[in-house]
Amino acid sequence: MKKLSILFLIVFVSLSANAQTAEELKKEQAPKKAEIAKLQKEVKSLQAKIDALPGWRKGAFGTIGGNLSGFNNWYSKSEPNSASGNIGITVNGFANLVQDDFFWRNSAAVNLGWVKLDDKDDPTDSKDFDAATDVFTITSLYGQRLNSKWAVSGLGEYRTTIIDNFNNPGYLDLGVGFTWTPTSSLVVVLHPGNYNFVFSKDESVFESSLGAKIVADYTKKYGKLSVKSNLSVFQSYESSDLSNYTFTNSFGYSIWKGIGVGFELGLRKNKQEALEYALEDNAAATFDNVDNKLQSYWLFGLNYAF
Repeated sequence: MKKLSILFLIVFVSLSANAQTAEELKKEQAPKKAEIAKLQKEVKSLQAKIDALPGWRKGAFGTIGGNLSGFNNWYSKSEPNSASGNIGITVNGFANLVQDDFFWRNSAAVNLGWVKLDDKDDPTDSKDFDAATDVFTITSLYGQRLNSKWAVSGLGEYRTTIIDNFNNPGYLDLGVGFTWTPTSSLVVVLHPGNYNFVFSKDESVFESSLGAKIVADYTKKYGKLSVKSNLSVFQSYESSDLSNYTFTNSFGYSIWKGIGVGFELGLRKNKQEALEYALEDNAAATFDNVDNKLQSYWLFGLNYAF
């Protein structure tokens, strides 16, 4: 009994010593954590000053996604012998010159996707990849500063497809007005004088018109997370049927040396495009009866940044 008591005493003392040691280590750790937090705050402050310095800012990131599959004698499918695949790639790049009295912001966005379904039992079936997503946008914005947040500006924005039907349609916005830059990450363009040139081949429903252009662009990096969101709106003065908007959102999270996971979502409404598509099956379609549905695309996959 005496030996048992001594054993319990030794265990108790040992546990108490370990507890005291852990407590002492935590006390020693606390000021170091506070020091690290202070240094991180100072680094963030210095980075903000660096970002505010005049000069060029350049960067790019994007997402690559895809899947391939094959089936042999898989009878639960309507095509038991087939191969399918989806491949997509996005690129978002920018080159911005920021000076004390003016700025020149340039950006480009590309989203390309291909899809394939090869039915091996159908000799007439196409074995090629067909274009699924096809988006190309390039923007250039020049502004002469009135003060630290407002500038008189001019904008050129071109949008089209590049895999199929290049410049058919193509959209070129040229306009002047004002730009608001409340932070280095957010740019808001307000151009009441803008002409929307629409290019198309042969006879079509597309028309150019005068209107207002509104663009909001947000680009920010939160540690390993890159975010880019862009809203581009054209409001025609002639008819709402000629108005359109495109809203894209890109996210990239870097895991190792600029490689990680990414996601992109795009939304668009364009009544001219909706009518052009509807006329392929219904010759009686008009602006008054066409169903102008929300267009969308998304891509999830491997992300890269540099």
